[in-house]
Amino acid sequence: MTSPAATKPAILSVDDDPGVSRAVVRDLRRRYGAEYRILRAESGATALDALREMKLRGQPVAVLIADYRMPGMDGIEFLEQAMDLHPYARRVLLTAYADTSAAIDAINVVDLDHYLLKPWDPPEEKLYPVLDGLLEAWRSSEQRPVTETKVVGNRWSPRSSEVREFLARNQLPYRWYLADEPEGARLLEAAGADPERCPVVITEAGRTLVQPSDGELAQSVGLSTNPTGDFYDLIVVGGGPAGLGAAVYGASEGLRTVLVERTATGGQAGQSSRIENYLGFPDGVSGSQLADRARRQAAKFGAEVITTREVVGLEVNGSARTVRFADGGQLCAHTVIIATGVDYRRHTAPGVDDFTGRGVYYGSAMTEASECSDHDVYIVGGANSAGQAAVFLSRNARTVHLVIRADSLEKSMSHYLIQQIGQISNIKVHTRTEVISADGDDHLQQIVLRNNETGAEEKAVAERLFLFIGAAPQTDWLDGVIKRDQAGYVLAGPDLLVDGAKPAGWELPRPPHHLETSVPGVFVAGDVHADSAKRVASAVGEGAMAVMLVHRYLA
Repeated sequence: MTSPAATKPAILSVDDDPGVSRAVVRDLRRRYGAEYRILRAESGATALDALREMKLRGQPVAVLIADYRMPGMDGIEFLEQAMDLHPYARRVLLTAYADTSAAIDAINVVDLDHYLLKPWDPPEEKLYPVLDGLLEAWRSSEQRPVTETKVVGNRWSPRSSEVREFLARNQLPYRWYLADEPEGARLLEAAGADPERCPVVITEAGRTLVQPSDGELAQSVGLSTNPTGDFYDLIVVGGGPAGLGAAVYGASEGLRTVLVERTATGGQAGQSSRIENYLGFPDGVSGSQLADRARRQAAKFGAEVITTREVVGLEVNGSARTVRFADGGQLCAHTVIIATGVDYRRHTAPGVDDFTGRGVYYGSAMTEASECSDHDVYIVGGANSAGQAAVFLSRNARTVHLVIRADSLEKSMSHYLIQQIGQISNIKVHTRTEVISADGDDHLQQIVLRNNETGAEEKAVAERLFLFIGAAPQTDWLDGVIKRDQAGYVLAGPDLLVDGAKPAGWELPRPPHHLETSVPGVFVAGDVHADSAKRVASAVGEGAMAVMLVHRYLA
């Protein structure tokens, strides 16, 4: 945690003469020590190192005071480099009378704010009035350093987009900078990072991460990535509404519970801009808010929430159920609830894959909303998630084009959303239409639409295409262990019985419980469950019900 002193604006004095340096700091602390950090350095190089660290940490620098005559790097050279890091800090040069011409020249070279002749005694007459004016001018400036996590990247970089989305979905505040703009370039220089190796993430503590993986990012910003134990009562795989519901009810009812999520809690629902038909929220709630509340609620009851760990296998080891991770690790428990939800299907039109993360986004990429201002955006899909995204993006976009293959929205979207869309003038619905190709240079620039009723094709300028084209369960990791239907959804309870007979390999005298899979002690909840309702409320309900059945199994 940043200390109160570290958040104070800094006044930095640079002088190679230790006696002069101590005298400057003594006078500065006497007058300004209560409100400012008074720092000193005895060389320009040392001072620049300190300024780079403060830049990375987002610590403000109000005034730089440098002696003109210093070996290796004189005061003008120092201030010239320092202004690249902290361009809004006020700059003062200390000079002897014989060097006043150099000081005057420095006004043009480094936009010098003032020069002081040595000695400046008494400071009440020659030092403090000058600094009072400079500090007042600095305080009136609207430019302030950013203390939260900073991301420096390129506008059309897929990994930059993924990093921003990861931070946003995990409710971690950050500031986004383009590498080819001045402030982004200053941050890269301070970090000693290559602009060609973006994204670069600079944490609140000032640590620099170059092209980090999700795991490295999670660890650096304080997310839990490792369980504290080896054996639990319950492992919940997946952090969507069903998984979060199971974690809350499992932990609140005394089960030692761990939830494992590969990216961020919330699932597809967590990407929704507004859920208006969830019980208890008459004014609606964003998916990220709902996920954050549920995660904090689970943690309050003692559930562990582990992120950036991908589960790739499930094993039965006697009475234990073991999940295996992609990194080779594993975790065991008495019971498991599978709540991995579904992913959006990939669009097969030519060119779409080429621009994923560069104008094409699966789901509602909330981080891209601000970039849609005064542009036409296209959304493909007719379910609630697509409708919610259309309503949200319509606030900034010039026009939102909602593209569906059906002849109306009534077949797949809730009535309340259809009514809202009908009342928003800049949402245009294209029925019986699909995207058949995408094109561009370094990013998406054009799509081709085809009207499936008439066969007519139309080119459209588009820099943003959001895809919500159905769901597919990612359940290959259950091959050979858990029975699934032809589409990959997990079968449970009565669906496992064939003419009243228990599934092959089932050794218990009782039939499977309602949400119990073909392996005793392994349950399913939410959208990954075959024939589920595909609604947030039903997913949460199944998560809670699965915990009740876990108790029955353990009993």
